Amino acid sequence: KNDLYDILNNEKSNNIINVVYAPTPTRGVSKEVRKIYKKRKHEALYDHTVFVNRFSMFEEYSNTLLRAVRYILCNIVGYIKGVKEKDIDLVFSRSTPPTQGTHSAMIAKRLSKKYKRKVPFVYNLQDVFPDSLVNTNMAKQGSFIWKIGRKIEDYTYKSADVIIVISESFKRNIMDKGVPEDKIVVVPNWIDVNSVKPVKREDNKLFDELKLDRGKFTVVYAGNLGEAQGADVILDAAKELIDIENIQFVIFGGGAKYESVKNRIEHENINNIFITGLQPQERVPEVYSMGDVALITCKKGTGNAGMPSKTWSIMACGTPIIASFDCTSELSDILEKSKAGVCVEPENAKELAKAIKNASEKENSEEKSHIREYVEKNASKEICTKRYIDIIKQYQRQE
Repeated sequence: KNDLYDILNNEKSNNIINVVYAPTPTRGVSKEVRKIYKKRKHEALYDHTVFVNRFSMFEEYSNTLLRAVRYILCNIVGYIKGVKEKDIDLVFSRSTPPTQGTHSAMIAKRLSKKYKRKVPFVYNLQDVFPDSLVNTNMAKQGSFIWKIGRKIEDYTYKSADVIIVISESFKRNIMDKGVPEDKIVVVPNWIDVNSVKPVKREDNKLFDELKLDRGKFTVVYAGNLGEAQGADVILDAAKELIDIENIQFVIFGGGAKYESVKNRIEHENINNIFITGLQPQERVPEVYSMGDVALITCKKGTGNAGMPSKTWSIMACGTPIIASFDCTSELSDILEKSKAGVCVEPENAKELAKAIKNASEKENSEEKSHIREYVEKNASKEICTKRYIDIIKQYQRQE
């Protein structure tokens, strides 16, 4: 994970040696790249402050059962290798896959027993499981899978010395489950403001490549088109505004519902929407800088599950946000604090269309630099990685 390496490579952590165990990469890499990494069993990075140990594991498939088997096998191998390590001061783990926290807690306890001293466990909660399964309709609350998930969750939270969560909503969620507040630290998932920054409209090549009119008010949505996003509200809002020639929608999409969304646009002739696939990471600044506004959407009742990470990318480009999102969510709070946009009732196409129309009628000269400044002060890579390092350094052994 590049963001984990950002933490480990922070200039203020150069006296910390980091040992990472991971399977051969499979997500988002070609077979050729995978073959290369199969041969790189051990690798030293960042001036020999990070030592990566890779072990062989079969590829990740879309089949849920096979993925679960792979996760468990990775945990078993990770445990066997992890407990053999010498002179470890701290175990750090993220929350994906869902069993990762439990297995890391077990390693910390085993090393503590082995060394006859406390080895702390710092847990980085990126996804609240099993709540995420309920939000995506993969499981029902109270089901067998949900009950197993809650057991795993409780064990992990009780075992962790510190839990770093990515949002205030995550903090409230686990506090409601009995986790004491003094055990929780909120550090948002950051954005590299040096690489994600505004692109001037006249310099934005996406307008030319997609043959879109720079003179029109452009509404951008970029991201997954799945069950939790409730993307139909975008199409319904676009239909509400179809007679306003100055407004155009651009969707950069992927995910389970991409084809059905694309088919609906064509079938219903919603001709003020242009839809295409997701762009590579390096083009994110162009994507969000296209928009006079950018959209973030969710199904009603799912917005409190967490803070959409793309929020910071949009704001780093200085683009205002219109969120069709639960108005009790952290995203709504952030938009209000930063004055970066507005939040309307989720799945309400008329309200979303009204907000877009209102935005299109504002003066183009409106100052928007404050949007990016908020990100620089609260969610930049430098600020957030330092907070991680400060937490980790609390557990440094005194010689």
